[in-house]
Amino acid sequence: MTIKFILTLVFLLLPSLSFAAGGGTVNGADTAWLLVSTALVMLMTPGLAFFYGGMVRSRNVLNAVMMSLIALGVITIQWVVIGYSLAFGPDVGHVIGGLNHLFLRGVGMEPSPVYAPTVPQLAFMAFQMMFAIITPALISGALVERMKFSAYVVFLLLWSTLVYDPICHWVWGYGGWLARLGALDFAGGTVVHINAGISALAAALVLGKRKGFLREPIMPNNVVLTAIGAGLLWFGWFGFNAGSALTSGKLSALAFVNTHVAAATAALSWLVIEYIQHGKASTIGFCSGLVAGLVAITPAAGFVNVLGALFIGATVGVICYGAVVMKVKFGYDDSLDAFGVHGVGGLWGALATGLVAVVGARGLFTGSAIQFGKQVLASGVTIVYAFVLTYVILKILDAVIGLRVEPEVEQTGLDLELHGEEGYKI
Repeated sequence: MTIKFILTLVFLLLPSLSFAAGGGTVNGADTAWLLVSTALVMLMTPGLAFFYGGMVRSRNVLNAVMMSLIALGVITIQWVVIGYSLAFGPDVGHVIGGLNHLFLRGVGMEPSPVYAPTVPQLAFMAFQMMFAIITPALISGALVERMKFSAYVVFLLLWSTLVYDPICHWVWGYGGWLARLGALDFAGGTVVHINAGISALAAALVLGKRKGFLREPIMPNNVVLTAIGAGLLWFGWFGFNAGSALTSGKLSALAFVNTHVAAATAALSWLVIEYIQHGKASTIGFCSGLVAGLVAITPAAGFVNVLGALFIGATVGVICYGAVVMKVKFGYDDSLDAFGVHGVGGLWGALATGLVAVVGARGLFTGSAIQFGKQVLASGVTIVYAFVLTYVILKILDAVIGLRVEPEVEQTGLDLELHGEEGYKI
């Protein structure tokens, strides 16, 4: 009985214990929160699969789901082999990480004094891996219903290595030039959302429009599935943003609350403008609005107060609604609004961080135009680099292996033709 009591006591106290490891001290509470956050961010990729899967036509639902899920396999291996090293390895010229951590060499139980001094570097690596996974998956929203799956897999590998990893190092890597400049990106407004969103626009332009785009109705197959996906994204985003504090203290609490407030506010602002325009408040509109709010608060989550989160949420719902409407006027087929929500929402979030930041830096409205200027520069450089590289990668792939499925495959549906399965048996 005594031994059982001692073991039980040790188990209950374990989260508060810490142990020395290498050059730092691992904190049990911080590590526990980071591991939970890693699991939450991992859940966002299946959530994205549902979110996108519900919005395509029934004959392409499995293909849309697979374009998200395949990133869990492909990018995990890429991150372990080379991605983590390029993003977070020792700085080389302020533009890329070195190859010191190939195959996770030297990444173990010891904390990283540079990135996460209170958690094992292996936990930090895993947390960042989930960001690397979902970012290219976001681009698939502009590619659905017409791209070869094999070409998409190759694109994932090339884009992650040549676009995501360098930008990640610029912004979050120790010695990265945008980090040295002082540009703020708490959890991925620049690295994830502007990066993926502008890449989605480039991809939509290279790939071209779906058959029947703007000439025949292209309706969602399952709005309920999209709503479930949106709920999973909202849930997982607490790990995405609050986990980026890398501690379980005050900063994570601030990011957690700001995340929820911005999402709720943006969902309502989207519905208001939608109701004014069409006299209806749609489920798709609510889901799109909440995702826009989550996107926009991501770079600001740990740098603004709750009033700042309200401001960002209220404005981004209207801004992203306008961006989605404008795609029809411009005629490009950003199928599921990856650019309209993630690109535009991420850009506004990054700029708004410079406007209303009150924690760790001061924004334009709170006294510093300099920070706003830094946000403009970081956003602009990311837009140019990601767009150009994505465009070039896809043009090369199109010349070498081809990007689009044959017209008859597009007509029949990608599920049967590319995966040998059907999402629904009617």
